[in-house]
Amino acid sequence: MPPFRHFAVMVWRVLRRALSRVVPVAVGVVVIVFFLLRLVPGDPARAVLGDTATQESVDALRAQLGLDLPLWKQFVDFVLQLVTRFDTGDSLVYHESTRVLIAERAPLSLGIVAIAVIVTLLVAIPLAVIAASHKDGPLDHLIRVVPTVGLGMPTFWIGLLLIIVFAVTLKWFPVGGVGTGALEPWRSFVLPAIAVSFAAVPPLVRSLRAQLLDVMDADFVTTLRAAHIPERRIQFRHILRNAAVPSLNLFGVNVAYLIGGTLVVEKVFAINGVGMLLFNSISSRDFPVVQGVALYCAIFVVVITLAVDAISAVIDPRLRAAPSHLVTA
Repeated sequence: MPPFRHFAVMVWRVLRRALSRVVPVAVGVVVIVFFLLRLVPGDPARAVLGDTATQESVDALRAQLGLDLPLWKQFVDFVLQLVTRFDTGDSLVYHESTRVLIAERAPLSLGIVAIAVIVTLLVAIPLAVIAASHKDGPLDHLIRVVPTVGLGMPTFWIGLLLIIVFAVTLKWFPVGGVGTGALEPWRSFVLPAIAVSFAAVPPLVRSLRAQLLDVMDADFVTTLRAAHIPERRIQFRHILRNAAVPSLNLFGVNVAYLIGGTLVVEKVFAINGVGMLLFNSISSRDFPVVQGVALYCAIFVVVITLAVDAISAVIDPRLRAAPSHLVTA
């Protein structure tokens, strides 16, 4: 297939997946978050003004925020605002656009997610290769058991242990917050990223190990070894490449857990990212901000999934096969 045709097929694949995933997910998140937050007992206007506010003040704020309108009218106004401004409204507490509030804090959260992804891959890939190379041996059993223990530990508890050991005792990293030194903010992201990656490593190790064992038993691997191809080349260019696609798809799904873990661990490490904004907004019933965080996180997960699909197509040429209506006779 000519290079242009490869590119056209890739573009069509990404657009088709985007239309089939991004739109339904965005619509579902908007509907669910909008109605769930309004069905929770309590008055957002009363939560903003406090218990000592007069009923007249509460009624005035409800009218200002449109909370006195019928629920269907609130939803229509919300959708129109989302389409025209790419926003879920102004914060009830900060009195700023939710888009601006999230954009200001997103770099901190994305930095933790990025380092967590790197840590997960640097740990999971070598462990899976070692486990598959020593099938049913002591190393294989050790690698399968130890990460599973970490999987059962809550993220916030792992974060506290990391703080005690590496920040308080060894003083290698800051206890919390984001410093202003030469290596900041990346130095402040290391411990939160490690805490988040604990939950992502075990399933990736198990999946990649199983795929490696399947590929190792394939006939083409026996043929390559019979042709006296160097073992290192067989391992990394053929076995690992063929086993990577299913595990890569699983990792794309686990990115959602990395994002969720990042939102939780920010509270432990006192990092003023999107997670801290989300928890503060939930406690104050600032539902426009909660809606914005949920919507943007959901769309980000779908975008990551699309990127994983594109990478999978690059790794495995079979996934670049053109759809039937694009193939000419």
